[in-house]
Amino acid sequence: MTTSDESNDVLVGAIPESASGSRLDKVMPSVFPPYSRSQLQVWLKQGRILMGDSIPSPRLIVSGGEVLSLVVPELPSLKWAPEDLHLSIEYEDADLVVINKPAGLVVHPGAGNGSGTLANAILYRYPNTASLPRAGIVHRLDKDTSGLIVVALSERARGYLIQTLERREVVREYLAVVNGCPISGGNIDAPIGRHPRDRIKMAVTETGKSAETQYRVLKRFRSHSLLGLKLKSGRTHQIRVHMTHLGFPLVGDSLYGSRVRIPSQATDRVIDALRKFGRQALHATQLGFDHPVSGESLLWTSPMPADIDLLTKALSEDADQTCF
Repeated sequence: MTTSDESNDVLVGAIPESASGSRLDKVMPSVFPPYSRSQLQVWLKQGRILMGDSIPSPRLIVSGGEVLSLVVPELPSLKWAPEDLHLSIEYEDADLVVINKPAGLVVHPGAGNGSGTLANAILYRYPNTASLPRAGIVHRLDKDTSGLIVVALSERARGYLIQTLERREVVREYLAVVNGCPISGGNIDAPIGRHPRDRIKMAVTETGKSAETQYRVLKRFRSHSLLGLKLKSGRTHQIRVHMTHLGFPLVGDSLYGSRVRIPSQATDRVIDALRKFGRQALHATQLGFDHPVSGESLLWTSPMPADIDLLTKALSEDADQTCF
């Protein structure tokens, strides 16, 4: 049970007896919901979490019943401006909203993108998100990736979604068109970190964070394939990095891809479609999780967007030829 001393922004909670034998850093989210394990670890390092009068070690093995106190820092004021921008809403209630993001829309303001982002639109439509970190955004899609994204509208939903993402309990499935033809589907479990030479890029590296992607072949063309992919983790550029690592970069990916691959004796339509495809051919097609309040199992599906659909139809002109 957790109580709050609102005058000092202090939360006090007891470690459950059922957690006996566990490490402290793994138990803290159950004591201080809705905060995530990673956030609580940061606060523990900052000395904001105490056991009695001392700062405990994150590796401490607990017995159950120990009392923890958390001094919650004041959140910095959000300086992102609300903007009246169109949003394609798939679902909304008091706690969360699921949005079908178009390609080209940046998720939140940053260098070179101070306005016109999804976060600006969220702040306009849902003013209460100004009190939430990052306007309730708990995960992201790259600017040129289209598809489904969930945004929290309440603190209880934000904490729950962060924890659910960390436990890898969120269904996140994608469609991608790649250069080349994998023989079959598979699973790639390879850590991802900052590229050792090009700091703009990510790469598979031994010092990176664990990352796992499952993929299956939905359709083969002569020199390309349509894949279905499932994220088991959520690293920056994960699908793009993993598929490039396997030798199958995404069509249109200017950062990780290579030159446009044109099948021999391709039709003008195929050549034109490949050369003019202006973004990575990646779409977040399914999103699912249990509702943070009702517990209801929810699943949304976003169909293939028009640009990827046109691309696959052009590539299908070669469908009667085998992909080697």
